[in-house]
Amino acid sequence: MQKEKIIIYQVLPRLFGNQVKNPTPNGDLQENGCGKLNDFTDKALQQIQALGANYIWYTGVIEHATQTDFSEFGILPDHPAIVKGKAGSPYAIKDYYDIAPALATQVNERMAEFEDLIKRSHKNGLKVIIDFVPNHVARQYHSDQQTPGTIGLGDRDDPSRSFSPYNNFYYIPQAEFNPHFDLNAQGFDRYHEYPAKATGNDQFTASPSRIDWYETIKLNYGVDYQNAMAKHFDPIPDTWFKMKDILLFWAQKGIDAFRCDMVEMVPVDFWEWAIPIVKENHPHILFIAEAYNPNQYKRYLYRGQFDYLYDKVGLYDTLKSIIQGHAPASQITSNWQSLDDLQTRMLNFLENHDEQRIASSFFAADPNKAIPAMTISACLNTCPMMIYFGQEFGESGMNQEGFSGLDGRTSIFDYWSVDTIRRWYNKGKCNFTKLSDKEINLYEFYKKILNIAKTEQAITQGLFFDLMYVNTRSNNFNPDKQYAFLRKHENEILFIIVNFDSETRNIETNIPSHAFEYFKLSPKNRIDSIELLTQKKEVITFTPERPIRTQLKPYSSKILKLIYK
Repeated sequence: MQKEKIIIYQVLPRLFGNQVKNPTPNGDLQENGCGKLNDFTDKALQQIQALGANYIWYTGVIEHATQTDFSEFGILPDHPAIVKGKAGSPYAIKDYYDIAPALATQVNERMAEFEDLIKRSHKNGLKVIIDFVPNHVARQYHSDQQTPGTIGLGDRDDPSRSFSPYNNFYYIPQAEFNPHFDLNAQGFDRYHEYPAKATGNDQFTASPSRIDWYETIKLNYGVDYQNAMAKHFDPIPDTWFKMKDILLFWAQKGIDAFRCDMVEMVPVDFWEWAIPIVKENHPHILFIAEAYNPNQYKRYLYRGQFDYLYDKVGLYDTLKSIIQGHAPASQITSNWQSLDDLQTRMLNFLENHDEQRIASSFFAADPNKAIPAMTISACLNTCPMMIYFGQEFGESGMNQEGFSGLDGRTSIFDYWSVDTIRRWYNKGKCNFTKLSDKEINLYEFYKKILNIAKTEQAITQGLFFDLMYVNTRSNNFNPDKQYAFLRKHENEILFIIVNFDSETRNIETNIPSHAFEYFKLSPKNRIDSIELLTQKKEVITFTPERPIRTQLKPYSSKILKLIYK
């Protein structure tokens, strides 16, 4: 059976199915509406799978703090002063054992609706990813769905101690929570927290600022931050057991992967202990780490036993700089070289909920400018590729939704609808009649490149050869604007070349003798090829003596497939 590349489709259910055409900035649930888990119909999931995805990351499904009152369903309300946005951040978890009530068609059936979504996703060829947020929880964390008789986070803490390995939280003894902003909110008494707890982004103070993660409190894994980071891991801290139980709870629901938030803020020792326990009973489950420090990559892959890490500060940042004209395309070479044997363990992307949309004025303003970067991200290696819902249509992220402001991102804090998705989803019909030709053409490119990356064996399991070192600047190859490489599996070779230039270019690409030696191939003065993105045939030379001559339009790519017979 042919091995498939992992292609992830990240989506916020809160926004996906919302059909409100003109949401109000900072509007509440009643005004702006909310997408539901049941909006992921068979038809919608089939369309996402046809785009090329084989995994779907449902972002923000676990119950998190919100300004919406669900007290009629037995859910304690959250104080608005410590919730970011009317909808609230999906990363301020309020109950690790529950589903966000706003996502349910029938709130009292929210877990059953999520379980049905897992089954429906699997039926339609999509494996399921959810977030695991291990570093912090909402300030008013309270689980009403945890197994009766078990001990909740913080229930047995000694708040008179700033640190104890037996505590689940860190405290600022004898200090009232007093951040640098008002804790009053209409209809609520002033928010009160005594003693104050440390804030999620390692702020061990009672007075975090607006730019801190003030809506969260940090979990204690046995590291004494204020005493030289002393580790207290023997006996195993109570928090470890509680978080392991949470992982197992969701694993037993049938999910296929955890995207683990801010893993470098949690000691690698915990991951080294917890991940094997989960995989012992659920060996298929993948662990994907949001990680940003290349110096720590090996620790989290080999000690922490993660399957994949974000390649954000490497390939993503490099490609963004190239698209914006701040870096040469040749810089991609040093990027993959710096990863050495970790290349296949990285997760590539050009958009996610934390990053600015390609089509926003903060990034490229035109989604087509990222076509060459998308080709590289998807085809450079065997590692997974992720896209963010709406990216395939050129969603701009240029709305001022409310709390998030105008920042080129699609808000994770507000009730809103995503323009391109709303027009495409079109009340569950999933057609293209309300999309522009430009949006449809971009979608067709994404569908082609993702399916090529997912199924072409030269990409899913093939060898890689970078061609840049024999294509230094010449009249017919500009390493600032073009990047070329080969992929090979058995008798199939892919010649992949991209053009970041705003002009059409006639390009000559040299293939060195070493490539033929490495691939164990003989040169060909003439060989038939098929361009996989257009299905057009080209006859090219494939020899060290003469370059491959081809023409590339502005911001375009070619994938020429050669078959040695």
